[in-house]
Amino acid sequence: MSTAGQQALEEILRRAETVDPARLPELVNEVTLSLGLRSVTLYLADVQQEVLVPLPDTSTPEQPVWPIDHSLPGWAYRTSSLRVAEAEDGGMAVWLPLQDGIERVGVLGLSCDRLDAALLRFCRSLAALLTLIVLTKGAHSDSYTRVQRARPMDLPAELVWAFLPPRTLRAPEVTSSAVLEPAYQVGGDAFDHTLIDRTLHAAVLDAMGHDLPAGLTSSVALAGCRNARRTGAGLSHLTTLVDHAIADAFPDRYCTGVFLHLDLESGELTWTNCGHPPPLLIRGHRILPDALERPVQLPLGLARLSGQVPTVHHEQLRPGDRVLLYTDGVTDARTRAGTRFGLETFTEFLIRATAAGEPAYEALRRLMHAILEHHDHQLTDDATILLVEWRPPHDPEPTVPGLL
Repeated sequence: MSTAGQQALEEILRRAETVDPARLPELVNEVTLSLGLRSVTLYLADVQQEVLVPLPDTSTPEQPVWPIDHSLPGWAYRTSSLRVAEAEDGGMAVWLPLQDGIERVGVLGLSCDRLDAALLRFCRSLAALLTLIVLTKGAHSDSYTRVQRARPMDLPAELVWAFLPPRTLRAPEVTSSAVLEPAYQVGGDAFDHTLIDRTLHAAVLDAMGHDLPAGLTSSVALAGCRNARRTGAGLSHLTTLVDHAIADAFPDRYCTGVFLHLDLESGELTWTNCGHPPPLLIRGHRILPDALERPVQLPLGLARLSGQVPTVHHEQLRPGDRVLLYTDGVTDARTRAGTRFGLETFTEFLIRATAAGEPAYEALRRLMHAILEHHDHQLTDDATILLVEWRPPHDPEPTVPGLL
């Protein structure tokens, strides 16, 4: 990278500390103009990952909203890769993904007269820096959140989204990705995942009802789960603590859920199941029927009444195995004509996509959009999917051949 490029990055970083989040695009364009870039536009993915929305910039012409499924910027987002094309005015249009590790944030759009190796290296560094700035400033301002919303969000959904982690996380041995709909009206569904001491901790929850108390119930369950694991509680103790927390806070409510741990070194999977659909095991290109089928215990909030101790189940995974958690809103919801999306359609979609080399996070995004389209974008129940893939370093990850 040239000295001028390095100085530009340092100036953006220094001035971004105090700039109004809404004026970040203006700052970037001001600093990069001397480097041969005509314009720089930051696009954020909306809540449902359907479109890329530009951050407003008074210093440049208004930019369009790009559909993720049918545009060059969307291609960069979907494949997490660079896209370069000839612009209508004869210059170059460059699209780079904005990513926090593996978590997709949006796309950086740049226009220039010519693109050489030095300028491309600068653009990649700029995309990485702006991702961090957007995430940092977004934690202290609602400016970016408002851009990402196509319509008002219900209060229960606001509550649940405030607790949710990033949709995707990754370590060398594991990828965990999740999606949740309906994004603006979610009631009692929630998911969680994190990495602690070479172990993946994940959960999917489905609280009774579709109202504010349902959102409160799942939020208490998430908080109880995190509180327990941060003190080093094992799965049985964690499940008990969450059960008691719900019973104490909402005596007339309950929540189904699966809590799981995956040892990243050995591939040992352990989990508890409290009244929830059993996890599914995908090995190779097929579902292994009943592989993770175990006796189901009472939902969270009810177990203390029976005095039962949570049972921890065990299964040894093989490299490349995928574990799928979901809520019944994915498979049981019906269209107005009475048809279901169904478990078979749901699993076949994922198997085909991942077998073709599509990353799990993109396969889940497309799957959830297919479910929404099947139900005319009117889900009668919350739908949540979480997909865990264990692939230790000695088991090579499949390459992505391109768009499906």
